[in-house]
Amino acid sequence: MPRSVRSARSNSICSVTSESGRGAKLDELLASRVKMGKKVEKSLNKEKNQSATSQDELDSNKALERSKFEPHVCTGNFSADFSELCRRSNMTYIPPVIMRPRPPAPVVQQEVSPAKGGKDKEPIDAPPKTYTTKDKFEYFKPSIQVEMDNQDKADTVNEIFIRGWKIDATMMDIFKQCWPTMEKLHSINLWNTGLNDDTLHILATILPQCPNVKNLTLDGNTTEKEDWFELITEESPVQNLSLRHCGITNKGATMIGRCIGSAKHSNTKLLTLNLSNNKIQDQGLIEIAEGLRLNRTLLSISLASNEIKDKGVVKLSEVLSRFPLRHEEVVERRKLMSDRSSPDRNKSPPLSRRADSKDRPGSVRSSTHQDKGGKKNEKPSAKAKKDGKGGKEDKDDKHEKSKGKKEKEDKAGAKKGNFVPKTGDPHMSAGANVGGRSSGASLAADAKGKGNKAKGKEKGGKPTQETEPADSPDFINPLLEGADYIDGQLWVAGNRVLINLNLSRNEIGETGLEALLKAMQYQTTLCMENKSSGTGLMRLLVGKNKVRSSHELLQKITDIMLPKDPFYKPPPQTPDVTEA
Repeated sequence: MPRSVRSARSNSICSVTSESGRGAKLDELLASRVKMGKKVEKSLNKEKNQSATSQDELDSNKALERSKFEPHVCTGNFSADFSELCRRSNMTYIPPVIMRPRPPAPVVQQEVSPAKGGKDKEPIDAPPKTYTTKDKFEYFKPSIQVEMDNQDKADTVNEIFIRGWKIDATMMDIFKQCWPTMEKLHSINLWNTGLNDDTLHILATILPQCPNVKNLTLDGNTTEKEDWFELITEESPVQNLSLRHCGITNKGATMIGRCIGSAKHSNTKLLTLNLSNNKIQDQGLIEIAEGLRLNRTLLSISLASNEIKDKGVVKLSEVLSRFPLRHEEVVERRKLMSDRSSPDRNKSPPLSRRADSKDRPGSVRSSTHQDKGGKKNEKPSAKAKKDGKGGKEDKDDKHEKSKGKKEKEDKAGAKKGNFVPKTGDPHMSAGANVGGRSSGASLAADAKGKGNKAKGKEKGGKPTQETEPADSPDFINPLLEGADYIDGQLWVAGNRVLINLNLSRNEIGETGLEALLKAMQYQTTLCMENKSSGTGLMRLLVGKNKVRSSHELLQKITDIMLPKDPFYKPPPQTPDVTEA
C-alpha cells in the first residue's frame, strides 16, 4: 500500500478517536451536572423539611408555653378538668377518677332440671361472693371515687370520695377550680386525707362557691389550730357535717358552739352535726350548749365517745328545759320587738319625698342650702304660723299622744290582771305573769294575742299594723317567743327543735342523768300544751356511762323517751284468752 494512503487512514482514525473521546467527555460532564442537580435538589428539600419540622416544634413549644400561662377554663367535666389541671401542675402521678365500687349483685339460685329417668336433683347454690379482687399495689394507689346520676354523661358527678391519701395545698387548689363548676355535686367525703390548717382553710373558701354541697364528711383528719368552725359560717351551704376522729378538744368545740348560735346571729342551715370519738370535755359541751340556746335549726347532734361529765350535761339540760335571758339577750329582744312593731322605720323615703341631693335626704337639708339652690320652699300652714311651731314639733305632739294612748292601754291591761313590770318595758309583759305560770301557756296566750291584734282595727276604720302569725313558715327568732317574768328575770322555753342527742360512752354520773330526766319531763308537759313550737327530743342515747344499765334513772328516761322514738314499734297486744 502506498505511503500516502496509509497516512490518510491514520489521520482519519485519529480524528475519529479524538471525536469519540470528546463525546465521552461531554457525556460525562452532562451526567455529572445532572447528578449535581439532583444532589442540590435533595439538599434543598432536606433543608426545607428541617426548617418545617423546626417550625412545627417551635409552634408546639409556644403553644405549650401559652397553655401554661393561660388559665384552664373548667367545663364541669370533672375527669377531664382534673386531668388537665394536674398535667399543668407537672404532677408525676395523676390519680385516676373511677366509679365508686359497689358490692356485686346477689346471685340467683340455679335450678338443675332432672335428668331423664333419674331422680329430681336439689337446686345448687352458687358460691357467695360479696367482694371484688384487685392487685395489691393497685388497691393502695391514690384514686378519686365518684358517683354519677348518669354514667353516660361525664358532667353529672354528684358525690366525691377520697380516702387514705394525703391532699396537699396543690391538690386542694385544683379542687378549688373544678368543684364550683360541678352543678350536681352535693356530697364530699375526705376520709383520712391528712388535712392541715392551710388545706382546711382552702376547703372552707371552696364551700360558698358550691351552693349545692349539702353533705361534708371529714372523718379522721386532725389539725393543729382546730378551725373547724370555718366550715359552718353564714356563707357555708353545709347541712350535714361529720367530724369523727378529728381530735377536737375544748378549743375547737368552743368555736363551733359560737358559730352554731349567739344573741346576734345563728346558723340557719346546719341540720346534723357528728362530733363523736373526739376529746371534748365539760367546757366544750358548755360552749356548744350556749350555741343551742338560740339555735332553732339543728336537729341532731352526736357527742358519743368523748370525755363529758356531769357539769356539761347539767348545762345542756338547762338549755333543753328553760332558762333566763341575759342582759345582752334582753337588749337584743327589745330591738327585735321594736323593729317588728315598726317595720317601716328603717326604710328609705319614697322617691317623691326625696330631695335632689344624693348626699342626704331633704328632711335634713339646711335652710341656707335651700336658699342657694334657688328653689321655692313650702310655706308653713296658718296654724303653724299662729302657734310659732314647725313640723317637727307637730310630730312630737303626735308622739306624745300615741304615748299617752299606750299608757292608758297598759293601765287597762293591769286592771284586767296582766302584770306590767316597773321597768316600763312593754315587751316584758308579753306572756309574763307572776306566780311562775308555765311558759307553754304563755306561748299559747301570745299566739292568741297576736291573732287578735292582726284582725283588730283602730278607731276611724284604719286597720292596725299586722303582725306575723304564730305558725309562719319563716324563721322566727327565739327571742321573740313568749316569756315569763319571774323574780326580775325573763324566762323563755328552751330548745325544742333538737330531736336527736347522743351522749353514750362518756363519763356521765347520776347528777347528769337526773338533770336530763327533769329536762325531758318538762319538755313532755310543754309540748303537750303547745305543739306548734317543736316536739322536743325524740331520741336520747345515754348508755355505757358511769351508771349501770339497770339504774332507776336510766329506766325512767327510757320510759319517757321510748314512746317518742319514731322507729319504736310497741309489742303487739295479745288478746286475753277466756276459758269457755
